[in-house]
Amino acid sequence: MCKSCSLIALLFAILLMPGASTAQSAKNKPKAILQDTAKFDRDYKLEATMLGYFSKDGARNPTLKAQKGDRVRITIVNGEVMTHDITLEKLKLKSKTILEKGSSTSITFTADQNDTYYCSVPGHRAAGMVGNFEVVEGPISDATIAGQLPAKDGRPLNLNFETGTLKDWTATGDAFANPLFAQDDPSPVHEKDMHIGFEGKYFLSSGGTTHYKQTGTLTSAPFKVTQPFAAFKVSGGALQDTRVEIVQAGTDKVIYHITGQGRATLQPAVVDLQPYQNQEIFIRIVDNETGISQIPYIPNDKWAHINFDDFQFYATRPNFPNELKQKDIIILPPLDPVLNAGLSGVEAAKAMTLPKGFKITLAAAEPEIVKPICFTIDSRSRLWVVESHTYPVPAPEGQGRDRVLIFEDTNGDGTLDKKKIFAEGLNLVSGIEVGLGGVWLGAAPYLLFIPADFRNDKPSGPTQKLLDGWGTHDTHETLNSLRWGPDGWLYGNHGVFTHSNVGKPGAPDSERTKLNAGVWRYHPTTRQFEVFAEGTSNPWGLDFNDYGHAFITACVIPHMYHMIQGGRYQRQAGNHFNPYTYDDIKTHADHVHWVGERGPHAGNFRSASAGGGHAHAGAMIYLGNSWPPEYRNDIFMNNINGAKLNQDHPTRAGSGYMVTHKPDFLAMNDSWSQWLNMKYDASGSVWAIDWYDKNQCHSANPDVHNKTMGRIFKITYDNDKWVQVDLAKASDKELVEYQLNGNEWYVRQARIILQERGPNKKVHKALKDILAKNPDATRKLRALWALHATKGLTDKELEDLLGNENEYVRSWAIQLLAEDKSVSPETLKRFAALAQNDNSALVRLYLTSAMLRLEPGQRWDVLDALVQKSADKEDHNLPLMVWYASEPLAAIDMKRALEMAQKSKLPKQLPYTIQRIAAIGTDDAKKLLKELNDRVGQREHSHENHEIQMVLAEALKE
Repeated sequence: MCKSCSLIALLFAILLMPGASTAQSAKNKPKAILQDTAKFDRDYKLEATMLGYFSKDGARNPTLKAQKGDRVRITIVNGEVMTHDITLEKLKLKSKTILEKGSSTSITFTADQNDTYYCSVPGHRAAGMVGNFEVVEGPISDATIAGQLPAKDGRPLNLNFETGTLKDWTATGDAFANPLFAQDDPSPVHEKDMHIGFEGKYFLSSGGTTHYKQTGTLTSAPFKVTQPFAAFKVSGGALQDTRVEIVQAGTDKVIYHITGQGRATLQPAVVDLQPYQNQEIFIRIVDNETGISQIPYIPNDKWAHINFDDFQFYATRPNFPNELKQKDIIILPPLDPVLNAGLSGVEAAKAMTLPKGFKITLAAAEPEIVKPICFTIDSRSRLWVVESHTYPVPAPEGQGRDRVLIFEDTNGDGTLDKKKIFAEGLNLVSGIEVGLGGVWLGAAPYLLFIPADFRNDKPSGPTQKLLDGWGTHDTHETLNSLRWGPDGWLYGNHGVFTHSNVGKPGAPDSERTKLNAGVWRYHPTTRQFEVFAEGTSNPWGLDFNDYGHAFITACVIPHMYHMIQGGRYQRQAGNHFNPYTYDDIKTHADHVHWVGERGPHAGNFRSASAGGGHAHAGAMIYLGNSWPPEYRNDIFMNNINGAKLNQDHPTRAGSGYMVTHKPDFLAMNDSWSQWLNMKYDASGSVWAIDWYDKNQCHSANPDVHNKTMGRIFKITYDNDKWVQVDLAKASDKELVEYQLNGNEWYVRQARIILQERGPNKKVHKALKDILAKNPDATRKLRALWALHATKGLTDKELEDLLGNENEYVRSWAIQLLAEDKSVSPETLKRFAALAQNDNSALVRLYLTSAMLRLEPGQRWDVLDALVQKSADKEDHNLPLMVWYASEPLAAIDMKRALEMAQKSKLPKQLPYTIQRIAAIGTDDAKKLLKELNDRVGQREHSHENHEIQMVLAEALKE
């Protein structure tokens, strides 16, 4: 279960596949292209890919020109398996959407004004599918000035290869052993649908798409710069190690370099040589890239080559319509070195590098542990590990092969020397947690509970199906990362490409909850289920910081999110269930762990400098007390592509967090390493499970995955002291005292045991004493959470905490008061007062989450105050969270909702409210918007009023 999405192979192949030519035989051309072109003055054909629109001469997003009044047709042909269209911004002219490679569509119009063409599929314009359309006067010509070959000793140099030899060049390696090609386009080393477009009889290639594995360099003889400009033609890979360099002779200084852009068509690159007039330079063509993929499901990169032709000098700067410019190329760095692969467990531990003072120990390896997919640590600091023998294909009911194992280190040497089998015959288990009387398992289509006798480590009753309806569409995106929350709920993640409809067994659809991405929670005693926050991609890591705030790690899209109750987050795919969401909360990180702008997949195995790549598994916020303090509250996640433990640092920013990247904590130095999760124990040491497999991505083909390997590692610091502990034997008083422990492991384990033991007046008194007197906000919160879990607080006591001096305590009091989705009138008044007067953005965020849990009609006063908080207009979370809470009010009272929006200081409240009212679509809705439009039109001209008028114009048009 590499946490890259199940479409990685397809998407990565798209990024690497050769561009499809727009030239097709007439019999294969779609009818739209076969129309009589005589009626069009300008007939453009472009290939559409995620990297941009390309003309036949290789130009990316070319400027398309026409004279005023010309009839114009723009046809796009899909160069990949991806949805694309073409849209004119000002004309609001949009083609149909195409999906299949080779399919086409057109737009036709009369040229009247300059415009912008782009792909309207979400995200595609931002990715680079956008260009200009210009209306020009006079003739449209692509003619350029003539150049001349550089000369030496009175003769032209062979820089265009028209001698048919490598005269004047020196080659190394095998890439340039036989690099000249004179056959008709395409060359024999390129695929048949490619267009090279070379000049004269010959051009040069370091291997084309056929011999891309070859490497070498080709260096020209030095020659004097006699003209201020030069140009040459280049194509091939947009890779750092497939490039053309212009080098200053004598100093070996590279004064210019350029790569191809991942296409075969040669394009001119222009070099300004004015600073080097009368100096000697030479050309160096470099191919140090083999393109060989490290893993079986990602194809080799056939663009690991460079094509070159026709270097010439120019007296003035030449202008080429298809000039290749650096800004149009998205270059990838060299592949990360593969230091190790397929090591034994002992050798794998030796190969890893850690910070000073840390040590890693192999705790268990195959055959003692095979395919560990998830684990947890119990109140005796033992590991409960699930072996995943069923994945990736669910077995028929009753024929599962997964096991739950219990591992223990009995002497503190870091080796798990004791092993028990707790349960067998399980099916597609992907998450585990222990406590409150048993073992909790995510095993789609079920959430299971196995009652346990923890004295004998055996099931004490039959397995219970608590919930069903969990999807198995993509079996590495099922429910996962089970973890007890600070509030006594069981939390978990869910991926975007699996579609679930969750409820109690036998429940009708009306009593079920749909989800396909996000964080969910389930209460172990009330048996309530709900989505906590929705969105992201395929999160496979979840943890809580010292303040009880949830963080998850995700894949493919940016990786880090502070998950807010009721939040809606950036999605890898699909739409939010609420159609009026309009926008979602983006990553809380200021970075990604991949490189380049071609997207996350293209950076796989080239991203060591940034952290390793886009595929993340596991999330551990270290709250032990033995490691140095700079690690506390940092979040650790495994980067599967990079075989590294990334370390990110969250800091408070407004209502939430900004997360920055610290140096990677650990490098496995082993391309087969696949840690899926990490957790700290009673000693403060960290345990990690390693899936260990050459194949790093999900595949529905079970034969792709190795079924015989797996490891468990233990990371210790010099200060770690092994302890033997059994908190189940602790007294109530001791469990309360553990809420003050510096190691969060004790805090959480003790809280779960107190929750299981139930309400206790002495326990409540001791916890309330901590809540009232301890000066540390985190200790107050621990007492508050334990009181809530043990039913030790009345609503009156929670209401009193709304006046607490600490913003974290006030915030959590709000969440716990709204836990049952209803509050008293008095509490609602207190909420409204906080919304008006509290100076904490965090408190306002919790108030917004609380509103999302209440009936819309109860939200007016609180939201009316929140929308007017100008301090929150730049906040990362609040403008959208307030919108999510206020959106339903439009359906209750359009006029009142619009009046509230007009008072708003939050940037999107009014335009979104206009959109929401327009969506109601009644005559009253249209009348209300028209009246607003009339009023805005009478106001003094301003940018803000202009923007509102544009939104209103669009709304009234629908």
